[in-house]
Formats: sequence, C-alpha cells, structure tokens
Amino acid sequence: MKINLKALFAGGAAILAIPLALQFAEQRAPAADHLDPPARTNPASDTTPDAAADIADIYAFQDGASTILILTFAGPQATDRPAVYDRDVLYTLNVSNATPRTTANFPITFQFGQDMGANGSQFGIRVRNLPGVTGDITGAVETDLVKDGVRVRAGLFDDPFFFDSQGFRETVSTGTLSFNNQRDFFAGQNISAVIIEIPTSRLANGTNPVDIWATTARFGGQL
Repeated sequence: MKINLKALFAGGAAILAIPLALQFAEQRAPAADHLDPPARTNPASDTTPDAAADIADIYAFQDGASTILILTFAGPQATDRPAVYDRDVLYTLNVSNATPRTTANFPITFQFGQDMGANGSQFGIRVRNLPGVTGDITGAVETDLVKDGVRVRAGLFDDPFFFDSQGFRETVSTGTLSFNNQRDFFAGQNISAVIIEIPTSRLANGTNPVDIWATTARFGGQL
C-alpha cells in the first residue's frame, strides 16, 4: 500500500550527507539531493547503482507542539515498484541544537530487517537514539509505531518533491532560464521514506537553531 506523503503534513562508509537548518520560529525547511555521488548512485555513471543508500530529500516542519522529520531515499521510482528495504544500510538523521553545529547531539539511526514477528517477507524497522524514548522503537513497516510520545512510520509514499528536470537541463545547456512550473519530473512517482513525529521540546535548545543532516552507510563490501 502507498500513502500520499503530500497529504501528510558500517563497517561502512558515508555515502551522502544533506544539511538543513531549522529555526523553530519557522514552519518548515526542505533540502534535496538525488543520485549523488553519481559514481555510486546514478545509473548513468554506475551500472549497479546503490539505490538503497541514495538519500533523496529531507523535510522538517512543525505541526502544533510536534516536529516532523522525513527522510526519503531510493527514488524516484515507478509506481509498480515496491519500497526499498536494505538491511545492510544504516541511515542516520543527525540533529544538532548547540555549538559546534557540525556535531550531532541526537544521531537518530534506523535500519531495516525481516520482522520476525510476521510470516513471509514482512520487513521491520528499528529506530535508535530518539530523545525521550526508552530503548528502541521497533516494528513492521507500513505501520504507525508509537512509543514514549514519538511516532514512526516507514514505507512507500507518493514522492512530494517538485522539480522541472527538463527545464534544469535546458537551462544548463543554453544558459537561459527555462523552468516551467507546470512540469514536475516527480509527478506520479513513488519514494521510500521514514517519518518521525517527535515533541519539539525534545529537540529545541532555547533559541538555538536546530541543524539536521542525513548520512547513509553500507555494511561490508567496498565503496
């Protein structure tokens, strides 16, 4: 089943990191990157791209007393493709609310694996280092997991990012701005994502800005 994200509010090495700064006086701040580094994630450069480790977008915004953190990856992809769950990739959402702003005060990590409590090939997720949560949050994907006031959901979503890829290529080629806000390369495509809803008070540190960035790491093999 796919949910519309638009309607919702290691032994390895780092593959990709995307920074984002969130001021709690603001509503939201998005950041995006796809197929980067190209030598590992772009099919045009690598015949066996590491899609699972390819971070797509980070979203962070407030909803009342909660902050929503969203990490998307492994996309965009056609609607007939399943979500991507790779047990050998470690995902980290780094949250810093103090100086130095490059040091994570809350390195929130998650991994996928087979849900041993379910039959067949049902996947599960384990989320660690969530502030205010005792132990881990674990459970099946495509399910709302709630513990100690934090909600987590992992699954397949409608890709919410909007971008005119054709206009970008034409702009680079000609030097003339050629964007068209009626063209969306991501329309009708899916994305794998993890959504975390957490009380803002657990992330805030006075009036300090909160910096958020994401990394992926693959266990074993060579990069």
